[in-house]
Amino acid sequence: MRDLSKYKGIIPAFYACYDKKGDISPEGVQALTRYFIEKGVKGVYVNGSSGECIYQSVEDRKVVLDNVMKAADGRLTVIAHVACNNTRDSKELARHAQSAGADAIAAIPPIYFRLPEYAIAQYWNDISLAAPDTDFVIYNIPQLAGVALTMSLFEEMRKNPRVIGVKNSSMPVQDIQMFKQAGGEDYVIFNGPDEQFISGLAIGAEGAIGGTYGAMPELFLKLEALVKSSEMEKARELQYVINEIIYKMCSAHGNMYGVIKEILKINEGLEIGGVREPLPSLIESDAATVQEAARMIRDAKEKYI
Repeated sequence: MRDLSKYKGIIPAFYACYDKKGDISPEGVQALTRYFIEKGVKGVYVNGSSGECIYQSVEDRKVVLDNVMKAADGRLTVIAHVACNNTRDSKELARHAQSAGADAIAAIPPIYFRLPEYAIAQYWNDISLAAPDTDFVIYNIPQLAGVALTMSLFEEMRKNPRVIGVKNSSMPVQDIQMFKQAGGEDYVIFNGPDEQFISGLAIGAEGAIGGTYGAMPELFLKLEALVKSSEMEKARELQYVINEIIYKMCSAHGNMYGVIKEILKINEGLEIGGVREPLPSLIESDAATVQEAARMIRDAKEKYI
């Protein structure tokens, strides 16, 4: 049985950090990494959806990971999402992640063209082979990728000894149960949808990777503790509070990650820029929504932490 303890816990999805020109800010990346260390999370998931990877170059993503690794200095589990929409660039990022010292790499399936399952498996295995000494996490997010991880594809991927789990961001909680039951104790299934955190843990997820954790890590750490101690009524109450915060953050004209970055500026003094086009930036009328969401987080921390 493999020791997968370093993956079991709260792993925020890392945000893209930009300077005033809209370029990657190494200083911002390092500051955000130190913030996560101070908050006591298990690790970070770098260059995924929350990192705006689809709008970044291979070089951008290398700069981000290098600066995460520099600031983390072994104090966080680091999972590097390396998928691009072609195998060559994905392999290049996988090789870089291994050389940088990431604990694991992860990848969504290729998007746009609907590939047969054997082609998706080949894509993932080719990426994994480019980082032969690094764990591999399958990223299942069918609502965005356009293709789902099926049980037959998961069975095929378990032939790869480097595969250690699934970041499951599909909406049916049952998927977590199915992947966990099929993989057993040799695989970690990560809960993806933040709004169903307690449901995912209750049905078998042992780790959790989420895009809103960074705005309120203390609340998710508390929620995890409540679930582990079987205080489910309190956990459900806190989940509802967290969900209301998420709904508020999603209600702006600008992209949610732009809202989160402004919240981090207000609540934590972190300056990590906005979002990269074509993601919509915040507009003046979003200010009230941002302030309200920031206040909701402060109030929740005062009540539950």
